[in-house]
Amino acid sequence: MIHRIVILGFGTVGQGLAEILISKRDFLKKKYGFEFEVVGVSDLMWGTVYNPNGLNLEDLLASVQSETKFSQTVKDWDSMTLIKESRATVICELTFTNLESGEPAISHCKTAFQNGEHVVTSNKGPAALAYREMKSLAAEKGVDFFIEGTVMSGTPVLNLADGPLAGCEVSKARGILNGTTNYILTQMEIGMSYDEALKKAQELGYAEADPAGDVEGYDARGKVTILANAVMDASLRISDVQCQGITRISADDIEKAREKRSRWKLIGSVEKKNGTITASVSPEMVPLTHPLAGIMGATNAITFSTDLMGDITVVGAGAGKIETGYSILTDLLRIHRSV
Repeated sequence: MIHRIVILGFGTVGQGLAEILISKRDFLKKKYGFEFEVVGVSDLMWGTVYNPNGLNLEDLLASVQSETKFSQTVKDWDSMTLIKESRATVICELTFTNLESGEPAISHCKTAFQNGEHVVTSNKGPAALAYREMKSLAAEKGVDFFIEGTVMSGTPVLNLADGPLAGCEVSKARGILNGTTNYILTQMEIGMSYDEALKKAQELGYAEADPAGDVEGYDARGKVTILANAVMDASLRISDVQCQGITRISADDIEKAREKRSRWKLIGSVEKKNGTITASVSPEMVPLTHPLAGIMGATNAITFSTDLMGDITVVGAGAGKIETGYSILTDLLRIHRSV
């Protein structure tokens, strides 16, 4: 079959996905039999376009690079209308993350399910705030809701737990789930103050002008909630996750960790013990002997503790245009294999 794809949100991730689909089209068809057409794209800045025979992704990327709105096959539709009218098989929900209400992404997902359309997303809103509801609604309509890109970008985390680690019981997941804070802590270890390291992170584009989502631990808290619910079948809300960021870490703290042969890391943790699942985000002194201690810069990593395989640590990119775009591709291929 030829998959009819709609992309909601044509920012960094949407553009990364488009670049991958352009460069990999022949490879994907030859190796996996995966054929597709992107029939619709909707973005608040660039507009909405639709062509039932497939859009020219190169033209869309060229418009964005020249900072001009989409100009061909333009429709006077909002994103909800595009979902309803496009006759897509898959909706790629790549709009901005809202961890307060989850909107507009949650409404996008619900509308897609009602239309019998699969949803793949890197948006933490639906996954963190309404995971069980989304999975239930998708199952009722016989479609999929896949969220690999919500935790560590394209680095396999959720697919790992659901695939190669199937049959193992995961009792604990602990990881460095925010690259910005890990970069700041790395720079502090080589002598920068917190303020200097934060400024450098902002200059490099790792941190936003308002860095609270990263440095206060809110981004990691959303990811921990997703891990708890998707991997351990919990029913946690974001408010159930204890959260502390890195803003109180000082140069003295860095030195004390060094003396104890440890490093400070912002650790997101989920643990199942005696039938109870708890989750937290907080700075911890991690012994240098632990694999997570060696993760420096903006890199992410997670350790799964399992009954059959012991500890399994996965290291990789936690953000990036191509990396997160790749996470969407992996979920598209999962859908392709199941139909």
